[in-house]
Formats: sequence, C-alpha cells, structure tokens
Amino acid sequence: MPSPREQYVRYSDDVEVKQPDEDKLIHETLDSVGRMGQRVFDKHRHAMRGAHAKGHGGLKGELTIYDNLPTPLAQGLFREPRTYPVMIRFSTSPGDIMPDGMSAFRGMAIKVIGVEGSKLFSSEPDALTQDFLMINRPVFPSGNVARYLNEQLLQEKVVVRAPEEAQQLLTTALRTVNAVTKKVGIDLYPTALGITVPETHILGETYYTTAALRYGDYIAKISAVPISDSLQPLVGKTVETNDSSVLRDLIVDFFRQQPAEYELRAQLCTNLETMPIEDASIPWSEQESPYQAIAKLTIPVQEAFSPARRVYVDEVLSFNAWHCIAEHRPLGSIQRVRRQVYEASSRYRHEMNQQPKGEPRSIEEMPD
Repeated sequence: MPSPREQYVRYSDDVEVKQPDEDKLIHETLDSVGRMGQRVFDKHRHAMRGAHAKGHGGLKGELTIYDNLPTPLAQGLFREPRTYPVMIRFSTSPGDIMPDGMSAFRGMAIKVIGVEGSKLFSSEPDALTQDFLMINRPVFPSGNVARYLNEQLLQEKVVVRAPEEAQQLLTTALRTVNAVTKKVGIDLYPTALGITVPETHILGETYYTTAALRYGDYIAKISAVPISDSLQPLVGKTVETNDSSVLRDLIVDFFRQQPAEYELRAQLCTNLETMPIEDASIPWSEQESPYQAIAKLTIPVQEAFSPARRVYVDEVLSFNAWHCIAEHRPLGSIQRVRRQVYEASSRYRHEMNQQPKGEPRSIEEMPD
C-alpha cells in the first residue's frame, strides 16, 4: 500500500491546461466588469469592488501554524510553526451594495502579513502579504472561465439593472422553490450570486478557497472552520435579514463581547481526474482526501466596524488570491480569470475614489 505522501498528486506546470478561447473569454469578462463598475459608480458616485462590494466587518487577528505537521502539509507558508498577524474582511458576493435580505454567498478574505519572499503579483513583488480568498461553499459554481463569463453577464443584469425590490422577490421565490425541490432530492444549480443559499449566521459558516492552489510540492484547497466555543452556537443558526445591514450588526455585536477561533485545513489532491484543476464546480471527495488541520486563526475582542476601520478595509485594502508566494500559486482557469478581473476592479476603484493602492507592511496600518 502506498504511503499517504505517495498518494498525493505532485505539483507541476502540466497540471494546468489552458481552455479553448480562454484569452477571448477573459477579455469579454473584463469588458463586462468594466461596464458594471461604471454603472455602479454612476449609481453611487463611488466605485465599488467588482465582487464582494459590501463589507460587513474588518478584523485583526493572528494565524498560528501548527507544529509537527507531516511533510505533505508542511509546505509553503505552513512549512514551519510560526505566528503571523492577519487582516480579515467579511463580505457578500455581489458587485454592488445590496440589502442583506438578498441571499448571496458570504466571503472571508484573509491577508497574512509578514510573509517574506517574492510575490507572483508583478505590481508588488516585494509585498509582505499572502491572501486567501474564501466563500461559504466548497465549490465555485461557475467552475471555469466560460461559465464565469456567463455568471458575470448575469450579475451585470441582475445586480445593476434590476430594481432592488425585484431582486429580493427573485431571491425569496428561488429560496422557496429550492426548499421544495430539496425535499424530493433535487438541488437547484446555484449561481455565482448564491441566490438559493439560506440565511445563516455569517460567523458560523465554514469558508473554502473553492478553487485549487499550489501547496508547495502538492495541490490543495483550504478551508476555515469555526471551532471555538463562542462560534459553535452560530453554526447553522438561521437569522432574520429584514434589516439591510444585519450581517454587519451581527459581527460588530459579537466581537464587542467575545473572541473567535477558526481552524485552517488543507485538502490535498489525490487524483486529477476526480479532483480536477480546471473545473472548480466539481467537489473534491472528502472521503478520498479529508481536510487536515494546518493552522489556527484567532480573532480577539475588538471594534469591527469603526468609521476609520471601515474606510481602510473597504476603500484602501484589496484582496487577490494572486497576492501570494509561488508556493501557493492559484490554479485553473477560474483563478486565471479572477487574477485579471480582481486587479482591474481594484485599480479602477482606487483611481476613481482617489485612495492609495498598496499592500500593508504592518498590522498597525489597520485602524482600531
């Protein structure tokens, strides 16, 4: 029987395969993102992120890499026990500021600070940051660059053109239909907006990178799982979303009173056919390769949405999975298109809002 290390797929440049018409599809996606960004700017007289525009809180914390990890897990950032300061942003997926009653995927973006070594992001190769972008679903619904374009065009129409009342009616209708179909064993296809996802407490969610990334000598996906006693009552807890900013209030109220801990876990690829790189919509079997603990994310009591912190987190900071060391290079066409989309969106947002653009070098740059 092969050892666990021999079962894991080794990273090589050959694991990625450029998709048909990929460059053309990325160009069309960027065009749609540009149109959407301009329309959102015209609506608010303020530029927003092309995705995850609405932030619900910004937090300071620490990421502690576990000691004595086996070799396949002791890779890249996680190769040795160490504690890093981190900045965290919770958000919702649409590229506009929508009421929390409109169901959407929730996001957790983690920026690790003090990570030495050249970064893949060419505009800031000397940055000291490593980003991990996650949503509360283990797969990325659109999966590849072609479907990502279709989802972007849908988001452009739904989020920008449809009145908010119509969007919320659509959300309510789809939730109802999805609840009924699940009873007979059918699960509706979720769009990139997450419009069939039920409303549960944002801090009780498990978050996933959804798409693959290089994990040193191997390939993996990463998750962040709530583990502290303070978070356990929130797992799966449904919440009322009549208030347009209820998710912000939940985060602010929680961290004014108690800390939280999440555990980072890595799922290593064991089979490129059943765990594909180029289609992020296909789940990787946790029976074949379970998520394994690699680090703990600790978030102390703090003010999560002070005026100064909100401006810094929502206006100054940017998050991109390509803010990374080479050992954690994002993989697959969905990651390749997101590299260009996120950078174009960030550049436009910072220029239009006259905000400085650059990676933090110290946790102290985030206001209290």
